[in-house]
Amino acid sequence: MEKTKIKLCGMFRPEDIGFVNEVQPDFCGFILAEGFRRHISRRQAAAFRRALSPGIPAVGVFVDAPWEEVASFLEEGVIQMAQLHGRETEEEIRRIRQRTGKPVIKAVKVERAGDVEAWLDSEADYLLFDAGTGSGKQFDWSLLQGVDRAFFLAGGLKAENLAEAMDKVTPFAVDLSSGVETDGVKDLAKMREAVRIVRERGK
Repeated sequence: MEKTKIKLCGMFRPEDIGFVNEVQPDFCGFILAEGFRRHISRRQAAAFRRALSPGIPAVGVFVDAPWEEVASFLEEGVIQMAQLHGRETEEEIRRIRQRTGKPVIKAVKVERAGDVEAWLDSEADYLLFDAGTGSGKQFDWSLLQGVDRAFFLAGGLKAENLAEAMDKVTPFAVDLSSGVETDGVKDLAKMREAVRIVRERGK
């Protein structure tokens, strides 16, 4: 069984990057879409990327941004992967991939089986199944049964349900944000525990 990877998302303070460098997840996410509590600017993202361990890819989260803007973040090395959470089309995904050669993750809000099926043939490198953009809520994981392509699982994940999630739907990666926070900010102990659970399952 391939080892599940872990993405920790929503870093918005300099100390968050220090926490990430300590616990060493497989991916680190920056919210680059305005209007979200954890949103950071392009300048902040660039500074965070410079401070982040070189071996951890930075994932930029966008919502309905022009595809050229997304591509520019990738071309400048501010991020190494793009995560699209809006109504982006297959054409936009294709253009980003062709221009940059970098991986694209397409987020899919899951409410019914048809939501999953509609994206299974996407040209995105990975799908990310969630209950909603940054909702922190869990959806019905049984809707993912039979999915035969690599995907990220997000939505309401925390230390208490990580092992169950990995056993039930065997995702390529799990994605946590609010599940590793206390009072709205990243909690080093919770980040460390989440990474430990994912790593130990793969031993």
